Amino acid sequence: MKKQIKVAIDGPAGAGKSTIAKAVAKRLGIFYVDTGAMYRAIALKSLRSNIPIDQEEEVGQMVQKTEIILEHSEARRVFCDGEEVTEAIRSPEVSRAVSKIAAYPVVRDRLVQLQRQEAERGAVIMDGRDIGTIVLPEADLKIFLTASPEERAHRRWLELCNSGREVSLIEVQQDMEKRDRQDSEREVSPLVPANDALILDTTGLSIQEIVEQIIALTLVFKEG
Repeated sequence: MKKQIKVAIDGPAGAGKSTIAKAVAKRLGIFYVDTGAMYRAIALKSLRSNIPIDQEEEVGQMVQKTEIILEHSEARRVFCDGEEVTEAIRSPEVSRAVSKIAAYPVVRDRLVQLQRQEAERGAVIMDGRDIGTIVLPEADLKIFLTASPEERAHRRWLELCNSGREVSLIEVQQDMEKRDRQDSEREVSPLVPANDALILDTTGLSIQEIVEQIIALTLVFKEG
């Protein structure tokens, strides 16, 4: 496989992007860049700093002074200004705020810059909502993962429950519906498949089945 392969995975919340990308990265022996974690870290800092998420100028000033580090290990810990926030960024409060934060051009410009720097370090798989369209438009393989709204909400609910958070499925569904609208309707980098992306519907499929499909697609990049 080409040492510098770049794989872009996009899709809505709950489609399985992060889980799938991590599994594929492990199988291929390449680095997984969790771009969503970067945006979540900014949202978390905004909430903790009492910066209203609707104040674009204040959020923009904050992001320029924020350091986000993704640990290059199996633990994949996320650090914001030196503090580990791996679990904290997955809270329902952050989930509700992150789409608003991610819509600001100044935030996206800064984080896209950081994400591209990660890709320059070698072979990577990166997941998010605009990887194939904005961050890595020249990626070797672009995949748009999706699933039914019901299944996506149920997956996210289970994820939150397993992490010890008490939240109702209805609340998760409502938050996800709102986020889907925000992601798809925003003016900057809306959630849409890249023209050359392969669309994979993960409804009813196991993680292993999806991973195997993606691994098979990467075979075209084998050396020689």
